[in-house]
Amino acid sequence: MYLPPQFIAKDATIAPELMRLHPLAQLISVDGEGLPFITPLPLHVVEEGGGLTLLGHVARPNPHAGYLRERPTAVVVFQGPQAYMTPRVYPDLVRVPTWSYLAVHATVQARIVEGFDDKDRLLKHLIHDHDPAYADQWRGLGEAYQHKMMAGIVAFELRVTELQCKVKLNQHRPESHVAMHAAYAAGNADEQALAGWMQRLGMVLPTAKGTA
Repeated sequence: MYLPPQFIAKDATIAPELMRLHPLAQLISVDGEGLPFITPLPLHVVEEGGGLTLLGHVARPNPHAGYLRERPTAVVVFQGPQAYMTPRVYPDLVRVPTWSYLAVHATVQARIVEGFDDKDRLLKHLIHDHDPAYADQWRGLGEAYQHKMMAGIVAFELRVTELQCKVKLNQHRPESHVAMHAAYAAGNADEQALAGWMQRLGMVLPTAKGTA
């Protein structure tokens, strides 16, 4: 993606954090006609040995599984909080609107996960991420039913080979930061999340607890 230097995440912990906070990713492969084929799906992040691996699965009828087998290189996109930014945050009037957002683009190499036990371990990571209370229910569904469900999916590991993390929060325009933060802090959930990221990046001073 287009990544001006001022918007590159300098902190290596930001990308994995965004992946975990916003786990519904877009998995992008190339289909048989050379066009992008995109599947939205939740992914589990594994940090190990200084690298990142993403765990996920698709329904067996989804042609994406075949594309990953044929062409293991793919791209995964995670979208963090995003919101419009008004030019009214600037002290001068000769400005234009823009959009603030955080995003992670990862180039990955796919490996199909075969076998019941390996699939089961992968699914348990996703269950733990999103619904730990369901783990006991899954174990109690019966072996025959579990095998039937496992046969209906194609599971995979996506090893990250290249990572881009873009934090577009007007870092290069410090004259806008105080007004921008105040506007976002009073806004919707995405806008409030952006206000929090502005504080985390040191763009504004932390606000007192209980205030905007």
